[in-house]
Amino acid sequence: MPTARRRRRLPDEVRRAVVRAVLCLAFTLVGIVVATLSSYADSWLMTPALMAMGVGVFGTMWCLLEILISRQVAAQRMRAPNSASPMAGSRAPARPVPPAPRAPLPGPGAQQAYPPQPYPPQPYPPQPYPPQGQRPQGYPPPAGPPYPGGPAPRQAGLTTR
Repeated sequence: MPTARRRRRLPDEVRRAVVRAVLCLAFTLVGIVVATLSSYADSWLMTPALMAMGVGVFGTMWCLLEILISRQVAAQRMRAPNSASPMAGSRAPARPVPPAPRAPLPGPGAQQAYPPQPYPPQPYPPQPYPPQGQRPQGYPPPAGPPYPGGPAPRQAGLTTR
C-alpha cells in the first residue's frame, strides 16, 4: 500500500495571513446573520450590520489577496539560490542557449512562398485644379477680402504707423 506524502508546514507569514482571513470571514458571516435577523425584526441594528458586512467583504478579499501574495513570496524564498537549506530547490545557473541559425534570404530568382498578386490598376479620374485665387465648387465663399488684394493680417507685438 503506498504511503501518503506528508504535507509541508506553511511558512509563518502565510499561516498568519490565513488566520487573518478566517477571522475576517467569520466577522463577515456574523454581520450577514445580524443584518438578516435585524431586517426581519425591523430593528435599528440593520444599518450598522450592513456596514459591518460591507467592510467584512472588503477585508476578506484583501486577506485572500494577501494569502496569494505571501504564498508566492514564500515559494520564491524557498527557491532562492542562497536559501537556508541547500536542497530546498535551488537551481544550477542556466547555460546560455546559442541563437538558432537563420535561413538565408531567397535570391532574386528564387520562388517565393506567397507570390505577389497582380492588382489591376485603378483609373483615377483627373481632378482639375481651379485657377489661382478661385475656390473649387461646393466651398462656401471666403469670410473677408482675399489676402493678396486686402489688408495684411496683423501680427502680435508689431505696430504699424
